[in-house]
Amino acid sequence: MDHEAKLKELGLQLPARAPAPVANYVPARQVGELLYVSGQGPTDADGKGLRGKVEVDVDLDEARRRAQLTALNILAVVHEYCGLGRVAAVVKLLGMVNAPPDFSKHPLVIDGCSDLLVHVFGPEIGSHARSAVGLGSLPGGITVEIEAIFALKP
Repeated sequence: MDHEAKLKELGLQLPARAPAPVANYVPARQVGELLYVSGQGPTDADGKGLRGKVEVDVDLDEARRRAQLTALNILAVVHEYCGLGRVAAVVKLLGMVNAPPDFSKHPLVIDGCSDLLVHVFGPEIGSHARSAVGLGSLPGGITVEIEAIFALKP
């Protein structure tokens, strides 16, 4: 499967480089055949974090788009670590949304990431378990942060 072609169908491409860690952690850690990808956020073309609280600074559609950009950063980490062709399954996502206390559409925001992963890998590999939660703030004021677990082919 040509993952790059799947991205092009949507008019998207992987960032030239995966985002560098902003503190004392590694972007990904493999244990057995599982790859744990550290929390990633949305960035612009210059790698700057896209900030803002959902329904305060950005609307729902923009928040979904930012979750999609976050998925691209997750895929960039996987690409650099082992290549997208080694992904056997997207196992689980944890999506965190920077939102006010009364916001309740967290799953719709994180769908921006989930939908992209299913498109790139197909439903058999890309469908995954997931949690979507709201937080009062995220690092650097970013709109979403998402971490992922992938099963890898040997």
